[in-house]
Amino acid sequence: MELIIGPRRFSTWSLRPWLVLKRCDADFTVRELDFNTSEGHAEMLAASPSGLVPVLKVEGETIWDSMAISVWAAERYPQAKLWPADAHARWLARSAACEMHGGFGALRTHCTMNPDHLMVGDTRSPPPENEAVAADLRRLVELWTGMRVRFGAGGDFLFGDWSVPDAFFTPVATRIRHYQIDLGLYGDTDGVARAYADTLLAQPDFLEWERTALAG
Repeated sequence: MELIIGPRRFSTWSLRPWLVLKRCDADFTVRELDFNTSEGHAEMLAASPSGLVPVLKVEGETIWDSMAISVWAAERYPQAKLWPADAHARWLARSAACEMHGGFGALRTHCTMNPDHLMVGDTRSPPPENEAVAADLRRLVELWTGMRVRFGAGGDFLFGDWSVPDAFFTPVATRIRHYQIDLGLYGDTDGVARAYADTLLAQPDFLEWERTALAG
């Protein structure tokens, strides 16, 4: 089984399924492509039906898209418990992951991760002054705080134990760190959202990803 990803330093989409597969204790290899080079871009186009990463090569099939890979992993590795056991929590965990997967467009656009704005390392950029970004951040704080208060009593993650939404929100935590965003300005009056972001950045699998990226 092979997971094909973009550069670890800034490929947020690649980080998500990598975290999921690590949580499953799956036996997989990683092929990292620098899609900013002509050679890497050509290899990505040849490897991926959508022309994008990440993609997972398994049993003669190619699964593309980080959400699709995560859904496949939840089916293949039920023992990993990638979704909450409680039905209501599970419904909302899926809603949260899908909202991150398809939403927060202003945050993605104005707080981008690219070769100049890295997920890892010590480089920092000032936060943008943009009302659309502010609206996204207020929604993010509302979502994180609401789910932590309702379902987080059993652990430090969004729904207590680690689950797919935590993989999808980890790159957001790196954006908050990189752009030095004070979540208190967006409704995080009690620090619940900030503590959750810090938890994601301290998670051992993410730290392994970060170490590998910085060593590369």
